[in-house]
Amino acid sequence: MIEQLLKMAFEEDLGDAGDITSDAIFTDKRADRYSLVAKQDGVLCGADIFVQAFNYIDKACKVKFYFSDGDTLKKGQQVAIIEGSINSLLKAERVALNFISHLSGIATQVRKWTDAISKTGMNSITNKRTKILDTRKTVPGWRSLQKYAVKCGGGTNHRMGLYDMVMIKDNHIDSAGGITKAVEMVRSKWKDRFKIEVETRTLKEVEEALSIGVDVIMLDNMDIPTMIEAVSMVDGKAATEASGNMTFDRIEAVAQTGVDYISVGALTHSVSVFDFSLRKTNS
Repeated sequence: MIEQLLKMAFEEDLGDAGDITSDAIFTDKRADRYSLVAKQDGVLCGADIFVQAFNYIDKACKVKFYFSDGDTLKKGQQVAIIEGSINSLLKAERVALNFISHLSGIATQVRKWTDAISKTGMNSITNKRTKILDTRKTVPGWRSLQKYAVKCGGGTNHRMGLYDMVMIKDNHIDSAGGITKAVEMVRSKWKDRFKIEVETRTLKEVEEALSIGVDVIMLDNMDIPTMIEAVSMVDGKAATEASGNMTFDRIEAVAQTGVDYISVGALTHSVSVFDFSLRKTNS
């Protein structure tokens, strides 16, 4: 997958003519040395694909990282050293930075969310801490990378796609004629091959989902008092997931309801890239 993404990225950037600026100015194979510097505080993610981007252009390029994915970075820190032909370095620079900046931006944002609930989110029945989940709201082709970045930031991956977990949402329920009928259809088709999660919008639906023994009950767009009552009603008999319009200002209060999971689409669909710079260095 990474090979395919790099191929697509460089074809997009180099076209048929290549780097017409560098190829005109640097006609020899002059060696150069660059430093990757963090321009903000955050979390590193994407070191491996950064290296692969330079090696895709020129296997003679050497990259040495001083940090690993998941490590905390401070503004001004030297993160890596890149050495090689100046022509090769300039051809690979932007693509390599695009990958590491986007993935580190996700990891940094996830760490912010997980830190916010680290001391407050706890299910009193299961005695487990609330976990932050990602969603399927990802850039096409980038899902595995984006979900990897979520893990680097301390979050937890939800299902990878439509194929690895049953998620019975409102459209399924309404079309099937109710939660019970939808679950019965799924079990008739798949038996117990997949875990089943059901979206609920009211306490009555929570009660129905609980009565048929699903694995996860999603509490969709519920206010805090309703969520507290739903968690109490479930009483550890299924996992609970809070979902719908989650904002950072609200996350701590949601975690305090005792839900097992909080799913946040913004972890991947509304992320700001991490600010790195690549600077010529002699050290």
